[in-house]
Amino acid sequence: MARTITTGIDIGTSGVKVVTAELVRDRTTNKIAPKLIATGWSETKGLRHGYVMSVSDAARCVTAAVRQAEKMAGVPLKRAFVSANGIGLAALASLGSTVVSRGDSEIGDLDVTKALETCERDLPNSFSLNRKIIHAIPISYKIDGKIVLGRPQGMKGMKLEARTLFITTIEQHLSDTLQVFDEAGLEVEDVYAGPLAASLVTLTKAQKIAGCVLATIGSETVSIAVFENNIPISLEVFPIGSTDITHDIALGLKIPIEEAEKVKVTAGSSVSNTSNHTWTTPSGISYSKKKLDEIIYARTHDILELIEGHLKKIGRSGLLPAGIVLTGGGAMSADIEDLARSVLKIPAKVARPAFDADRRGLPDTVWSTAHGLSILGLTQENDSSMGIKIIGQARKSFWGWLQQFTP
Repeated sequence: MARTITTGIDIGTSGVKVVTAELVRDRTTNKIAPKLIATGWSETKGLRHGYVMSVSDAARCVTAAVRQAEKMAGVPLKRAFVSANGIGLAALASLGSTVVSRGDSEIGDLDVTKALETCERDLPNSFSLNRKIIHAIPISYKIDGKIVLGRPQGMKGMKLEARTLFITTIEQHLSDTLQVFDEAGLEVEDVYAGPLAASLVTLTKAQKIAGCVLATIGSETVSIAVFENNIPISLEVFPIGSTDITHDIALGLKIPIEEAEKVKVTAGSSVSNTSNHTWTTPSGISYSKKKLDEIIYARTHDILELIEGHLKKIGRSGLLPAGIVLTGGGAMSADIEDLARSVLKIPAKVARPAFDADRRGLPDTVWSTAHGLSILGLTQENDSSMGIKIIGQARKSFWGWLQQFTP
């Protein structure tokens, strides 16, 4: 019997993460479910803020990480789902409408298609110029000005309106990313926005329905995706990350960046609550926990203020019952949950996905995006649970894509 295996690859500024999953039958429940069978990691070279600066350097890093995963999985890996990340990732909601075509005023598939196509046509040139749409997600429908719960097909009215969220990436960056994988000898099955991929393994359906924000704190960027009614309603990326915390520590303690990174990691894993506890760096510099906490607090507070600003912009400040869920390597900062609750005035928690401890000592949160990518395609449920259909490389007919949103 042929094995059903998929691979997800997340190229971050600090590292390339590869996760391979396989559909297996659980002997206890007799249900078929995804199981992680391999991981691979390599330090990233040739990227900055998510942009590919050197195709050849990035390709070598991808190859190194894939070779590790192949050795662990025991099978060659030739195809993969790939993340779209970086400050070039952007989203915008657009409105579109159409007059119902049938004489009896019943709304059909053609009317819905026209309304959604109008949404794309009405995107401002300033947003769509030099960009490629990778996701188009219907947020809501109205019939004659009244909000429709569920699908509009079969209902009656004179005018159908649609509100659609378009997630895009810079076309040149996408082309460079695909070239990286081509040079690494891998076929890209499709491209998926990193924050949405991470949500597949960090958020529950109940959280997405109630309303929450997923924040992925990477090395040089922080990306957020806001969910309501089980669909993403907004996405934003900020050019700030955990590397900025490292730089602050280096300046504040006057130590080399390499030592500052180790100090940051130690602080994130520390369980000590003693503010006057003193440590010494390898170069002999003594510092107190209180001073280190102040440095980390200041930059983390800046990150959370950016998130709060975006939530205010979309009218969701303090109005997300399921709160904020934090993931990514930078989510391991000490006391980040308490600080997030204080700044955002909503519940906060660090996502801890079911992931086997990594032998390289990386925190589980680093793997969220690659983990989510690895289970794409293994089950239809994961692909359509948020009302999303990938419309990148393997673009299907518009109606085939639209079917993903119907109950």
